[in-house]
Amino acid sequence: MEAKVTWKSGLAFTGFTESGFEIPLDAAPEAGGQNTGSRPMELLAVGLAGCTAMDVISILKKKQVNVTAFEVRIDAERAGEHPKRFTKILIEYVVTGHAVDPAAVERAVELSETKYCSAAASLRPGAEIVHKITILEAR
Repeated sequence: MEAKVTWKSGLAFTGFTESGFEIPLDAAPEAGGQNTGSRPMELLAVGLAGCTAMDVISILKKKQVNVTAFEVRIDAERAGEHPKRFTKILIEYVVTGHAVDPAAVERAVELSETKYCSAAASLRPGAEIVHKITILEAR
């Protein structure tokens, strides 16, 4: 996998992915940026959410679980000292559907966490990762 960033000005960069997408990056004004893009640590959190979300929704669809909406929320705690790495991450899976089987969702999350999600596997050695599952009945 290849990626790069090119400097624009101040602390603003444009990230380029191997798949051809551009991502604006910047820092908050109090850190010397101009707030014109996402923070790198935010992108790590989004990457984790996206990685596990793709796993879980793929597994649920294969199990023919009737999902009508799906969201993955990340709440990450960071160390107070530099490098201010993630120390604890809560992943909340919010599954909305018709008669969703909690055991099927739990198994899909377990498979993502233990087998498929490379982002979680990369972060786990330094951060405690826990999850919460919320199932909502669709109207």
